[in-house]
Amino acid sequence: MAEVRNLGLDGVYEITPAKFEDERGFFSETWNAEKLARAGIVVDFVQDNHSLSRPRGVMRGLHFQMPPFAQDKLVRVLRGSVFDVAVDIRKGSPTFGKWVGVTLSDKAWNQMLVPKGFAHGFVTLEPDTEVVYKVSAPYSQPHDRSIRFDDPDIAIDWPVAATEMTLSSKDSAAPALNALETGFVYT
Repeated sequence: MAEVRNLGLDGVYEITPAKFEDERGFFSETWNAEKLARAGIVVDFVQDNHSLSRPRGVMRGLHFQMPPFAQDKLVRVLRGSVFDVAVDIRKGSPTFGKWVGVTLSDKAWNQMLVPKGFAHGFVTLEPDTEVVYKVSAPYSQPHDRSIRFDDPDIAIDWPVAATEMTLSSKDSAAPALNALETGFVYT
């Protein structure tokens, strides 16, 4: 069974699957809906995404999709490492604008579950880092949104200096959280 650790924000978890190794290599069950449902995690994933970031310091995020295409995400690293972050973007939430982060790596074999109502982003800590993530809704360009990775009201403590980061033009132009309508309301 996977080890499940609550990261302190509603529904954000670090999940470390069991890994069985021998002289041939290893085997790991990276997602088991039935077993994780027993831990209170119920998500119906519909799409897998895979990214490769060549240099260290690639910043991807902070991203989310508005309802009705909101996505739960299960993020893991196949090669290298990232500092992975979830930010609560649910208006009225007692933790609105708060963030949690964890280093995900191929060595630690850990994952982060980011539920709907949270923005997600990561910065690569090593060159040639590969990230795979499952999502619970397909990509929808009209519902896709970004928040500034360096929004001072969120104040994420990134382990890579902003001057050393590589961002897409979309992420470079992203607005602050308080300038956005997220579509999420805390209930």
